[in-house]
Amino acid sequence: MAKVLILGIGNVLWADEGFGVRCVETLARNWSLPQNVTVLDGGTQGLYLLPFLEDADILLVFDAVDYGLKPGTLKIVENEEVPRFMGAKKMSLHQTGFQDVIATAQLMGYCPETLILIGCQPEELEDYGGGLRDVVAAQIAPAIKVALGKLSALGVHAKPGATKTDLLADDAIMRDAYETGRPSEEEACRIGDDRFFPAEN
Repeated sequence: MAKVLILGIGNVLWADEGFGVRCVETLARNWSLPQNVTVLDGGTQGLYLLPFLEDADILLVFDAVDYGLKPGTLKIVENEEVPRFMGAKKMSLHQTGFQDVIATAQLMGYCPETLILIGCQPEELEDYGGGLRDVVAAQIAPAIKVALGKLSALGVHAKPGATKTDLLADDAIMRDAYETGRPSEEEACRIGDDRFFPAEN
């Protein structure tokens, strides 16, 4: 039986950058997947994800991808086209983009044979501590529907329910808790750490 890795990547601290992570959270909460499927919040772990790729035959990724399209647009890319679209934005110089992760897995000879990328065009990335914008959040359910269809075509069938996994984020930063607990703009800087901004004269 083929081993399937469903991976959400991105940084939930930067608004729409968290799209992929929020997709896997929602998927695991609402759908029961077979034992051969691993659901993982990959966050920004970069090369630390390589062992998961090594163990997978099929990789399905949710991510916020800058395709240059209208915000909220979903675009599905498969197989050899996937590396070209991954890693469009790195949050810092030390963060390894997922494009680099796939390239490394290919060089080492253990990249999954089947690759599926379900990407959403972000609206806003420069909002530190921000949640998903409405136009992007509205694409979580459609993205999951696409994913379930792709998996079904590969013989992997989900049922309504839930998938138990310890590979998601802590409850404290799940979307509902994170976004409802967000401080106001008056209470917290939204564009970075104000301790490092020059003082106004």
